[in-house]
Amino acid sequence: MTLSQHIRSFVLRQGRVTHAQQRHHLHGMPLWGIAYRNAVLDLDGAFGRDGKTTPRILEIGFGMGETTAAIAAAHPENDYLGIEVHTPGIGGLLKEIAARNLSNIRIVQHDAVEVLRDMIPLASLAAVHIFFPDPWPKKRHHKRRLIQPPLVQLLAERLIPGGFLHCATDWQEYAQQMLEVLGAEPLLENSVADFAPRPDYRPRTKFESRGLRLGHGVWDVIFRRRI
Repeated sequence: MTLSQHIRSFVLRQGRVTHAQQRHHLHGMPLWGIAYRNAVLDLDGAFGRDGKTTPRILEIGFGMGETTAAIAAAHPENDYLGIEVHTPGIGGLLKEIAARNLSNIRIVQHDAVEVLRDMIPLASLAAVHIFFPDPWPKKRHHKRRLIQPPLVQLLAERLIPGGFLHCATDWQEYAQQMLEVLGAEPLLENSVADFAPRPDYRPRTKFESRGLRLGHGVWDVIFRRRI
């Protein structure tokens, strides 16, 4: 299967969008949103500063945006490009951007595979974050999981030499798949011998902290683009 025929890892559900989320989506996307185009994106123009001195980090599937906003607020020296398809989460992140007065986040509301393939320049990203993607736990749905060899190749090609691909999940079986798929990509090498300790820059979510109290595991997988 080619990337143009890829199986989508998400389902657009008709979830409830609050009035606040709608309002922030309406007013925030013209300021911080980037429309999908089948053309390479000028990242310097999108963020208004030089990528040679400003690390660019891509996040796929940022959920409700709390973690993205917290990381961006703690690291104003970096630029963050978030890809998400669900309007409530985008509204949530735009609310955080307004509340924290952030200027280093941009958002694309579109399928991540198509954005990567068509818009993100080669060797332009210092890191990629994929935190708690949908695990699609039923075996017949595993083909929908985001972390698959074609996507990992796309990501690796867009990392700068020495750049990092950081995945995290609370499903052990998916964590093992991540380790195997990333380990099979020739452009990548594991940053540690196996699973990585959680870096300080990735804050724990309320959901994650609750799971840890209940004895659930969380696994971080961090690979580096070979130099």
